[in-house]
Amino acid sequence: MYFSLIDKIDSLEPGKRIVATKSLSLAEEYLQDHFPNFPVMPGVLMLEALTQASAWLIRVTENFAHSIVVLKEARNVKYARFVEPGQTLVITSEIVKEEGNLVTFQAEGSVEGQNNLGVKKLILCRYNLSDTEPSQEIMDKKVIAEMRERLKILYR
Repeated sequence: MYFSLIDKIDSLEPGKRIVATKSLSLAEEYLQDHFPNFPVMPGVLMLEALTQASAWLIRVTENFAHSIVVLKEARNVKYARFVEPGQTLVITSEIVKEEGNLVTFQAEGSVEGQNNLGVKKLILCRYNLSDTEPSQEIMDKKVIAEMRERLKILYR
């Protein structure tokens, strides 16, 4: 199952910075279990929202050169507050360094101007499936085409 944890990209500076939002609704299925009488967005999903926003910045910066962008490492993750239904998590992520297929970010999430979480070092890895299996080139093209279409919905 794929959770799209970015509802909208508010601003995007290729090679530099992205600001995106996730509006939490009580309709989010995972909130039924986390927690039944106190629904809050799980910390791991808040971190995933930061990762997804950062991945969009990579894709746009490199004009969708890679089909796969995944989290490699998250260091110094600090959680401060819960995100509850009805609130909007504002995600800001900035590129700190690029080295080979790795991109390092500094990212944070806030609600109504108050910090909810921050990551001092978020490292994402980018690659194509065809890098190790040439027969996967068709799949790379399909994934990239789908991501380009999704971007049209998220960033207008």
